[in-house]
Amino acid sequence: MNINSPLVSIVDDDDSVRESLPDLLRELGYGVEAFSSAESFLASGSEIRTNCLILDVAMPGMTGPELLRNLYNKGEKIPAIFITAHRDENVRRRLMTDGAVACLYKPFSDAALQMALAKAIPSV
Repeated sequence: MNINSPLVSIVDDDDSVRESLPDLLRELGYGVEAFSSAESFLASGSEIRTNCLILDVAMPGMTGPELLRNLYNKGEKIPAIFITAHRDENVRRRLMTDGAVACLYKPFSDAALQMALAKAIPSV
């Protein structure tokens, strides 16, 4: 990874996502940090370096949408890609209306993630 690589922060309580997704993102040229909760992401101070968030919708404690609202309220406008195992078009529509770049249903393809990342971080 190059020091100038955009940083993608993954916030997901699913161990398998936090273990597998960083490898793919590194292959695509991104820097990666992974967090098991919204609270641990906020405590890390990484929001000031993060170019894109990949957020689980439903997590114990603060949810992905709540984290994004928290960041927006603090003036941090980080592009967000939501991932979820629950196919609910109403939730998806609300997330997109609230500013999400994409909402991907698990399992999603590498190509779908690449397209979402290209929207979130156009310079890569």
